[in-house]
Amino acid sequence: MTHIARLTVQTADLDASRTFWSALGLDHLVDVAHTDEPSTGFRGFTVSLIVAGPATALALVDAATAAGGTVLKPATRSFWGFGGVVADPDGTIVKIASSSKKDTGPATRDIDSVVVLLGCDDVAATRQFYVDHGLTVGKSFGKKYVEFTTDGSPVGLGLYGRRALAKDAGVPADGTGSHRIVIGGDAGDLTDPEGFRWHTATVSGKA
Repeated sequence: MTHIARLTVQTADLDASRTFWSALGLDHLVDVAHTDEPSTGFRGFTVSLIVAGPATALALVDAATAAGGTVLKPATRSFWGFGGVVADPDGTIVKIASSSKKDTGPATRDIDSVVVLLGCDDVAATRQFYVDHGLTVGKSFGKKYVEFTTDGSPVGLGLYGRRALAKDAGVPADGTGSHRIVIGGDAGDLTDPEGFRWHTATVSGKA
């Protein structure tokens, strides 16, 4: 089974990005690396942080904005739960959400799961690429959404239609240039059909 160990977010401002990810308590999972590669508009992916309840989601959104993030969607209750969307100082989009609409305890800084969602022009083709490279499909909703099984990984992986993902994030789907993210895992060094790059990295405690 393929595991994802870390994410590397590429940025033009290392200090600002480090401050942002540290404020979310994710500096153990998210590295930042300098890049001058051009990137405009939607970068084609989001990082989803799943938490226990609304109070925690709101606390993390507040921490993200205090650390230089920009609110794209204010934290609010919705049909599916509660959450908001922010962008880091360099433009990486982070969705902070809970499936619960009510709190069962006080706010914490705990994040239950981290999932990187890749926006795809052709979900089926990208899904097949990853299957061919050893990933296992956990859930699939036709050509709209795919969730891979990454048990034991600190980071999960899913595929979503690019336009649908941009809409969910509250931004236009247009974008050009670098994705400004590299996925670190044991699938090897590769580039998928959408241009997302992987490099070899090992999950702590795994051979």
